[in-house]
Amino acid sequence: MSEFRCDQDLRARIGERLHAFDRHREAMVGKGSAVALAISDAGHGGNVPGLAAHEEWSDDAAIIMTRRASNLRSHAGQWAFPGGRVDAGETPEETALREMREEIHLELGMEHVIGRLDDFETRSGYVMTPVVFWAGPQRHMSANPHEVASIHRIPLSELTRIDAPLLTQIPESEQPVLRMPIGDSWIAAPTAALLYQFREVCLFGRETRVSHFEQPYFAWR
Repeated sequence: MSEFRCDQDLRARIGERLHAFDRHREAMVGKGSAVALAISDAGHGGNVPGLAAHEEWSDDAAIIMTRRASNLRSHAGQWAFPGGRVDAGETPEETALREMREEIHLELGMEHVIGRLDDFETRSGYVMTPVVFWAGPQRHMSANPHEVASIHRIPLSELTRIDAPLLTQIPESEQPVLRMPIGDSWIAAPTAALLYQFREVCLFGRETRVSHFEQPYFAWR
C-alpha cells in the first residue's frame, strides 16, 4: 500500500505543514507569476517512461504536471506546472486557478487552496509563487493544445526516491543545478526546485530552502 493515499488525512497533514511553514517572499523586481501544484489521484499513471501504468484506477496521491507545447516561444517542450503571469488585480491563487482552467481544463475554487511555498526567482526574469491545491479525485482533464502537449500525474512516492535530488555543477555558476529524477528521466530547476521543496515541506515536514539552487543554462532565457 502506498504511503501517500489521496484522502483527507493526507490533505490535513499537508495543510498543517504548510500552515506552520515560514515561507519566504521575494520582492517583485521581476515579473510576477504563479504556478499550481495540484494534488490529485494517480489514475492510470502519468504516462512517463519508467513509471508503470495502473490497470485499474489508482487512488494513490499524485501531483499534476504538464509538458509544454512544442510551438511555444519560450521553454517549449519542458516540464511545467500549470501557471503563468499574474494579471493586474489578481492574487497568485486566482492566477493559478485561471491557468489550470485554461491549460488543462481543471475547474477548482479557492476552497481547494492548501497554502504556498517560497517564492522563486527564475533566471528568465520571473518571480514564481507556488500555490498548493487539493484537487482530489479527477478523472476529467484535457490539454489545451495551444499551451500543453500532455498532462501527467506523478505519484508522490516518486518524489521520495533516494537518488533525489540530483545536483550538478556547471561552469556558468558556483551553485549546483538541481534536478529531480522522474521515471527514466529528470526534471530541471526551476520546476524541480519547487518539486523538491514540496517534497521536503509537504511530505517530510522539513523546512527546506531552494532559492540558492541554480537552473540549467538553457533555462536562463
